[in-house]
Amino acid sequence: MCRNIKTLANFEPPATNDEVHDAALQFVRKLSGSTKPSKRNEHAFYHAVEAIAAAARELLDSLETTQEPRNREEMAAKAKARSALRFA
Repeated sequence: MCRNIKTLANFEPPATNDEVHDAALQFVRKLSGSTKPSKRNEHAFYHAVEAIAAAARELLDSLETTQEPRNREEMAAKAKARSALRFA
């Protein structure tokens, strides 16, 4: 799976529609093999992005958990520390 797609579930504050859209766009880019579709495929490409974003939003809104919401700043700090170790 694409490394740029981040976990969006169980965060405080919840994932924004922009974050969900960006994840859907990255997913469609990965599936299609292109970052920018040709004019001929543009409609299908962006239609897929919107459909996947809607499905992802529905999923995120319906998930239930007993765990405490994750803190965005803490998760970002952990990711930065892992990156520093990996590329040091």
